[in-house]
Amino acid sequence: MEGLWDEFDVCLALQQVGSFCPEIDEENELSPSEETQHARCARGRHELILQDEEGLICKYCYHVELGPKDVMPDWFDGMDFDFSIDNLAEYSNSYSGTVWSLNPVARESMYEHQQEGFEFLWKNLAGSTDLDELKSSDPGKVGGCIISHAPGTGKTRLTIVFIESYLRMFPYCRPMIIAPASMLLTWEEEFRKWNVRFPFFNLNNPEILGNENKKAAERLEGGKRGNQEAIRWVKIFSWNTGRSILGISYSLFEKLTGEKHLKKEKLGEKRNGVSLGSRLESQRKILLEKPGLVILDEGHTPRNQRSNIWNVLLKLQTQKRVILSGTPFQNNFAELFNTLRLVRPAVADVLAHERTFSEMVTPRTRRTHKGEIYHQQSTLNPEVVDRAVDKLKLHMSPFVHVHRGTILKQSLPGLMDCVVFLNPPPLQKSLIERLEGLPNTFEFEHKVALISVHPYLFKHSDSPEEQQLTGIDMAAVEASRLNPNEGVKTKFILELVRLSVVMNEKVLIFSQYILPLQLINDQLKEFFKWGDGKQILQMRGKLDQKQRQVLINVFNDPKSESKVMLASTKCCSEGISLVGASRVVLLDVVWNPSVERQAISRAYRIGQKKFVYTYHLMTSGTTEADKYCRQAEKDRLSELVFSSSNESDKQEHPSLGIEDRILEEMVGQERLKEMFVKIINQPKDTDLIQTFGLPS
Repeated sequence: MEGLWDEFDVCLALQQVGSFCPEIDEENELSPSEETQHARCARGRHELILQDEEGLICKYCYHVELGPKDVMPDWFDGMDFDFSIDNLAEYSNSYSGTVWSLNPVARESMYEHQQEGFEFLWKNLAGSTDLDELKSSDPGKVGGCIISHAPGTGKTRLTIVFIESYLRMFPYCRPMIIAPASMLLTWEEEFRKWNVRFPFFNLNNPEILGNENKKAAERLEGGKRGNQEAIRWVKIFSWNTGRSILGISYSLFEKLTGEKHLKKEKLGEKRNGVSLGSRLESQRKILLEKPGLVILDEGHTPRNQRSNIWNVLLKLQTQKRVILSGTPFQNNFAELFNTLRLVRPAVADVLAHERTFSEMVTPRTRRTHKGEIYHQQSTLNPEVVDRAVDKLKLHMSPFVHVHRGTILKQSLPGLMDCVVFLNPPPLQKSLIERLEGLPNTFEFEHKVALISVHPYLFKHSDSPEEQQLTGIDMAAVEASRLNPNEGVKTKFILELVRLSVVMNEKVLIFSQYILPLQLINDQLKEFFKWGDGKQILQMRGKLDQKQRQVLINVFNDPKSESKVMLASTKCCSEGISLVGASRVVLLDVVWNPSVERQAISRAYRIGQKKFVYTYHLMTSGTTEADKYCRQAEKDRLSELVFSSSNESDKQEHPSLGIEDRILEEMVGQERLKEMFVKIINQPKDTDLIQTFGLPS
């Protein structure tokens, strides 16, 4: 068959011999009314028609716009999308009893909090756990919900079990999972790992995997498999016509459903006889209207009401939306209310209009004489805030299921969390002192984050002109590059890595910025003679999804030669498993406490075999301690709002008597002793203001 297509292509090409035309002089161009069709064809303005055997061709000349193999599948236009969008009436009569009868084997492999979450999802999204009752449940009384289980406690597994059982009961519900792009391959692997009978179509994956609708996939056989748009349509068609799950990233969902992208493309050309704008409009309508169940993984991601993704998610027709998030409270109550609007808009709107909540949601700002802008804390006294939080929890409790992570304490070896306050050497200290008196802006924070790691990074914190005016010995700064002893954090890291390797432990290092990670990479290679991609792995935002997954698998493989993972906090702190690490270093302090918690949970999660030690590094003389204290206050509010009502789920504090042999060895070394100022175990459980000696 392929040979016939090839011969047909040759025939089409022969017909075009001699069809090249010279360029037309624009100045002598005829008016549209005087111009003949032959002249229009000569200028490339063909009148295209679609012929099954010839492809997209000109009606008047021999021009072939697209061969028959390259034409977009015609089934996308007028596809059968007549199934009900969110109809509980289309249920299966093959099951009876409770929802557990839909997937009886799964219950045995689930933890108690997952079993509770499973039933909670059914009650919120379908109205009951009794199959006979939910068949007659009132659709108006069900809605979205939030699964707020601590990072690393198995939200993905819980969701897969629920989706599989939900599809068995409601075969035409068309579930859609929207997640950060970096996590879609993880979803793919999890669906394969648990042998889910329903296909998972990753719309971000540019490959046909073989489980798509055969009729649709055949249209691509022998054709342009690189046609990403056609491949997406194959997956969308397959999802629409069979029981399956569609996965898509937040960024791609925003692109395909956003009006901005649609308006831009409507001005574009026509392809395959159908305008691109029309095709995109169809795609947009399908993605917004067809899903009967939507899972928002890391659902705190779209929390800014000015963002395009938050606004397009509100346009989803189904109200059956589930947010999965171990850290739903991010920075403030305004963002929390925006998150609530995605699943229960009516509740969020009512609460937001109450005076107390209104003051909590709308921050006041003031500008200092230096031009700095500060967000002032609410003027409400703490008792009023605590009462408001209790009221908020009461309103949220019917649709928010909380698990604080006690299962990790029960099933994992353990976690030891500490802040390590470090004393900078002379060159680094002089650079830090230079920062005193500067306005507290984002630029200032960037300078602090870089210089507190190593003095060489001063080169990247100021312009060359500014550096010349400071009187700093730039020759000394330049010479310090590969000397980790000149930077107190780099010194700590190399000693930690040295001892960790001896004890057969891997180290995971997080930073908000790439430059410190690059410098640490260079120093590790210099001192240990290690190589990129071998002993040292780097996880950055520029990696594609497949490369990321390969790195994750290599790092988690105990037989691999990998020793250290250098990870960008932004691209690597959510959703992925890095249980190969048992030592986690947080190189800088972030404002958002949930980012820190998520980063630690890459290693401290179900599947970890070793005790996990985490180190928050801070340099004396900087504003890092003050920043950390403010972060801790946000963490306290998060704990208040998302505390569990289940007594058995109350988070017990790990014993402070646990030994950290590596840290003890470092502190005990005469050559390293002066590096340490203070070590605080379980920092969030202490009075940080008093501990750090900061003004309240």
